[in-house]
Formats: sequence, C-alpha cells, structure tokens
Amino acid sequence: MSLLRRPVALIAALAACVTLVSATPALAQEADRVFRFADPEGGEIEAGVWLPEGAGDGVPRPLVVISHGNLGSFQGHHDTAEALADAGFVVAALTHPGDNWRDPSRSIQVSDRPRHVSLLIDHMTRDWTGPAAIDSARIGAFGFSAGAFTVTALAGGVSHPAPLLRHCEVHPEQFLCTLLERQPIDLATWRPNGHDPRVKAAVIAGAAFGMTFTADSLAEVRIPIQMWQAGDDEILIAPFHAEPIRDGLGRRPEFHRIDGALHHDFLPVCPPELAASLPQLCRSQPGFDRAAFHQSFNREVVRFFHETL
Repeated sequence: MSLLRRPVALIAALAACVTLVSATPALAQEADRVFRFADPEGGEIEAGVWLPEGAGDGVPRPLVVISHGNLGSFQGHHDTAEALADAGFVVAALTHPGDNWRDPSRSIQVSDRPRHVSLLIDHMTRDWTGPAAIDSARIGAFGFSAGAFTVTALAGGVSHPAPLLRHCEVHPEQFLCTLLERQPIDLATWRPNGHDPRVKAAVIAGAAFGMTFTADSLAEVRIPIQMWQAGDDEILIAPFHAEPIRDGLGRRPEFHRIDGALHHDFLPVCPPELAASLPQLCRSQPGFDRAAFHQSFNREVVRFFHETL
C-alpha cells in the first residue's frame, strides 16, 4: 500500500491543534477502500475499510469498527487495522464529524460519537457492496482515547457530563479541563445512551472521560472487553479515566497496563517528517520502543478478537 502525501497546510493545522487530547497523524497507510455514507442528521461520514485476503470468496467475515481519538481520522490506527485484516477480519474505521483534523468544531461533544459508529455498523451490515461478506453476529469495536469513551458507550455505558464538570472544579490544571475551559460541553445536546447491542466484544486503549459513566450502567456491561492503559499517561491522568471503567464493568476486563508508555504511544510510529513537525504527538520516553510495543499490542488485539468473536 502506498503512503498518503501530507500537504504543508495539514502539518500547520495539526501543529495548531495538537494540544487536543489525541490528535492522530493523517500520514498513514491507505485503506483498501475509502467511501462516504449519509448521516441522517445531516452531512456525510468518511470511512475506510481494510479487507482480508480472499475477501471475495463469499464467506461471511467478522467485522471490527474503529473509533479514533480527538482530532484524528479513520487512518489513525492503520497498523492495527492492517493486523486485523491480515488475520481475517473486515475492518472499518470512520472519521468522526466535528472531531477530526479538518474540523474540530465539536471535539469535546463526545456523546455524539457512538451514534456515528452505529451508523457505520448499519452501513457495513446493510448497505456495504464491497467484496467481503459481513457476519452481523460477530462485530467488535476498537477505540482509543475519546474513541475509548465511544466504545464504552457502545458497550452499554451510560454517561453524564456532571461528574466531569465537578472533576474540573477540583482539578482545573489537568489537560482535559483546560480544553473544557476553551470549549465547554453543551449540556443540552449530551446523548447519555449510545448502547449498540450488535457490538459483542471491545478493545479500549487510553480511555478518556471514564468518570462520566454511571456505576449502574457499567455494572450491566457483560461483553468481553480488553483494556489498555499507558503507565505514564501524561494527558489523561490516573485514576480518573481508565480506572472507573476498569473497576466498574460487570464483567472483569482483560487489563494491560504498559509501564513507561505515554498517551500517544497507542498511535503508530510516526514517519520522520511527522515526528519533526509534531514532536508532542510522536515522542516516547527514553527506552520505550513504540515499534516493538505495537507489534505486541496488535498481536494481543488480534488474539482477543479471535477468542471473542
């Protein structure tokens, strides 16, 4: 697969916005197919699909959908998508409207994100005309950072922004709270329930907004979940984000805490030009090998979905 070319304007745009929670590099391996589908509430949603070898043989394949972090795109976890496709999954990832590198206008209005992913599942199971048949009984979801919030909501977590607002009254210096100071949450448009029972297993990495989920709703989540936490996450400070989800789920998750990892280590290794322009996004701590970690990470994600779908 060929590399996408990054225009100079895109580098400047990302550099200006990299202070958001988890902006994702747009320089990535191309998906096998890129398309758009309609949002019933207006506009279109961009998506990409990675296909397994022999996808046109008529055999229904399990589907994994991917939700990126703030200011990302469907390409942001291309290495994980490729690993899953190589293992026989159809992988579909979307670019969240209003929370992507082109348009950050609704980047903190995260409660609308689960609806986007459900629309992607609708498209892949009802309207997809590509060569791969989809097994609608075997659907998994992967999410990073704000995408982890998205996937937790899809799994059944019911959210409310009030705990986050209270948290930021006590911890205004924390990174997420400085974002909310600049772009307050619109309480009137918050969508608390994004549950999609078609999602049968989930992987969440670098979870954000964990304190927004109600204890009762997390206790009702029984699907298999694999969780990943950066041991030295400097963006989403422990114990406020991953821990409420990990400790509240009704079914104990498979939990991995990666010592020495920073928040953005869950993103693929940056090519040199991106590392030069966005060092905050691309840096790892001395001694932490992001490339080696991703080999292990992707292997474990593939194993988990093989075991649970």
